[in-house]
Amino acid sequence: MSVVIVGGHDRMVRQYMDICKKFNCKGKVFTQLPGNFRSQIGQADLIVLFTSTVSHIMVTGAVQEAQKNNITVARSHSSSSSALKKILSAHCC
Repeated sequence: MSVVIVGGHDRMVRQYMDICKKFNCKGKVFTQLPGNFRSQIGQADLIVLFTSTVSHIMVTGAVQEAQKNNITVARSHSSSSSALKKILSAHCC
């Protein structure tokens, strides 16, 4: 399963990737807005939005891409590792 994480803290990127690996998911993490953000999302199975630490532009782009490609979106106000584990346990296993 492919997971795209939008938002979160820069210092947590490695932990987010490790958590995805424990759930047998391939993960991409975007804490900052790259120039070609929407094209980098690709054909993910799940988009996780950490709403407290992400810009409105990134949320809008991720949601539009999810609607276009029929991708499930999970939102969490908290960007903690336990919040990510809870989301992945509900969607991956």
